[in-house]
Amino acid sequence: MNRTVTVGLDGSRESRSAAEWAAREAQLLGVPLKLLHVLEPVPVPVAQAPLLGTQTQQHWTERVPREAAEGVRLRHPGLEVVIEHASGRPSEVLLDGAKDAELLVLGSRGLSGIGGFMVGSVGLTVVAHAERPVVLVRAAELASDEHEMDPVGIPSAAAPFRPVVLGLDTDSPDEELIEFAFAAASRRSTSLRVVHGWNPPPYYAYGLAADLELHRALARQESTALTETLRPWREKHPDIEVSEECPYGSPGNHLADASREASLVVVGRRIRRSPFGSHIGPVTHAVLHHSSAPVAVVPHH
Repeated sequence: MNRTVTVGLDGSRESRSAAEWAAREAQLLGVPLKLLHVLEPVPVPVAQAPLLGTQTQQHWTERVPREAAEGVRLRHPGLEVVIEHASGRPSEVLLDGAKDAELLVLGSRGLSGIGGFMVGSVGLTVVAHAERPVVLVRAAELASDEHEMDPVGIPSAAAPFRPVVLGLDTDSPDEELIEFAFAAASRRSTSLRVVHGWNPPPYYAYGLAADLELHRALARQESTALTETLRPWREKHPDIEVSEECPYGSPGNHLADASREASLVVVGRRIRRSPFGSHIGPVTHAVLHHSSAPVAVVPHH
């Protein structure tokens, strides 16, 4: 069976924006879109209350996903859209739904002003434990936000895509993460901007500010490592323009800055088998909370 792009749908504005992004990505991938309608059971006394009677239950279980599917089909002709209903704890339902998905897409409240995400406990749990890539999309995300300005300076989905940004750690580069970013750039016919933020080892820290030559040597070392890591991927994808950046300082901050001109930010998460806690790493955590663009979190070993 073909994999799908699966999106968690609960009727909120966040999930509707996520469904629109997921529909566009499904078309780029050439796979069906699955609307996974998650209904969290309510206690029996509450379910029997007048405001949560039969009509309300029917609205949530039938009308919301049906209208969402109709809207997606109207805006994305030719896209195969399927609906799946599931009841249970949202994080568990979404994790189960991710197993057969090419991507799992979730909505997230956008922060006012400076942008970024408000990632709730469900989103963090899913990102931390899913074994397939998870993409978080802000409630206010529009198709035009992912594209360059048109010739007269107006955001337009008809203009070329902005670059895909990849956050890469050269100490432990993962093939799945790098391949995902190159493939995302290829689907969008855009460039790939690889950002490797670095800090000196702790034993260098005290002398670094005063020793500019040491700083330059470390910077050259980091730049060389990034170039060597990407060399085979450049050869494998010669049609993709790749830029390399090795800024000094917090990787999370540099990726958040780069996200302002990105169509998608790609970061990794090392798979851990512990069922306790939400282990996503400090860089990925920072990007999730401060990115201005959709964020794809790719799990890897």
